[in-house]
Amino acid sequence: MPGIRRASIDLLVEEARELLSLGVGAVALFPALEESFKDSVASESTNPTGLLQRTVSELKDRLPELLVITDVAMDPYSIDGHDGYVEKGRILNDPSLEILAEMAVAQARAGADLVAPSDMMDGRVGVIRKALDAEGFQEVGILAYSAKYASSFYGPFREALGSAPKEGDKKTYQMDPANVREALREIELDIEEGADLVMIKPALPYLDVIRAVREIVHVPVAAYQVSGEYAMIQAAHLNGWMDGEALMLECATAIRRAGADVILTYFAKSLAKALS
Repeated sequence: MPGIRRASIDLLVEEARELLSLGVGAVALFPALEESFKDSVASESTNPTGLLQRTVSELKDRLPELLVITDVAMDPYSIDGHDGYVEKGRILNDPSLEILAEMAVAQARAGADLVAPSDMMDGRVGVIRKALDAEGFQEVGILAYSAKYASSFYGPFREALGSAPKEGDKKTYQMDPANVREALREIELDIEEGADLVMIKPALPYLDVIRAVREIVHVPVAAYQVSGEYAMIQAAHLNGWMDGEALMLECATAIRRAGADVILTYFAKSLAKALS
């Protein structure tokens, strides 16, 4: 059961090739950038020769049948480590939308099939849809992180990406873990604005949210089994406390049973091998 790791473009292409051979038809990309590439307005996110854009182009060139999903949020590119634009310690919603829309268009231009806004700014799905359509990318879909909770389960991912907030936290724009009604409102709004798929994140601690969403929407529902969920199962396996493969399969079954049509997980390769 492999761990979370970074990969260069050449290694990523070979990894994606193997995943395709196992029946995993999509990858979601998150760039890990050096601090020198970061600024307050995420300038590197729209660089046509930047890391993410080069990766997307290479994957689509070498593996055209692969579905490539790209993350739309400022935190990998921001010196502040937040998903939106920061001014005097406050995250400003509307200025963030302009940056996110430009980012999504740059990703589509590189060849992304689905852009996935994970920022949780209000109104971003509509703004991104309008920007994509205006640039001729009507067929690029939007996978909206519609119910992204302010969770403690994101730690390993933020460490790997180097994207933790420099100050404060993300509770002003991510969702209160105690609130399911807000999730339903946010999801309905995202669908009205043009989301093709909606996602709940994390997955296992929010199975009730997945079920509640599945019962009210007619678009595909995705769930993200995040790094903390992955790390707990790996820790139990590596310490000999539990059967890691059995845990992996049981958790994936629970997420699917709750109503998820799509599961984003770091266990994708291991799951594919186990299920085959």
